[in-house]
Amino acid sequence: MHYTKHFTLAEAKHELDSVTPIVGEIVRLKVELDRKGYDVHRHQYFGGLGPNGQKVFPKEMEDFVLHVRELNERGIEIKDLNKGLIDFPHIRENGEEVYLCYMLGEKTVIAWHPLEGGFPARRPVEEL
Repeated sequence: MHYTKHFTLAEAKHELDSVTPIVGEIVRLKVELDRKGYDVHRHQYFGGLGPNGQKVFPKEMEDFVLHVRELNERGIEIKDLNKGLIDFPHIRENGEEVYLCYMLGEKTVIAWHPLEGGFPARRPVEEL
């Protein structure tokens, strides 16, 4: 098994009440940091000098990191910072470890996919 924490479908759906605002804030902060020319993956300004061109992290980056860390500590994986795509590790009845998949804007967890398949391999949760 890749993960020590797994979510049931009911648990993942329940988490959305508190997780959706955090994911929305991550997406908003990513947009703002992109607008300012800040690369969240490299922790620096595009074309900047030093660790981030300013020698201090912008406030948005500090907030961004706190939100990402919170989700990671809860066992939730962020897959796409622009779309607000997150995954909840899950074990199917057949013992296969998969992800329950949620994208910002969806009403609930409606899909799952294999660990290796990613978003293109999404299947309806009814097929779990």
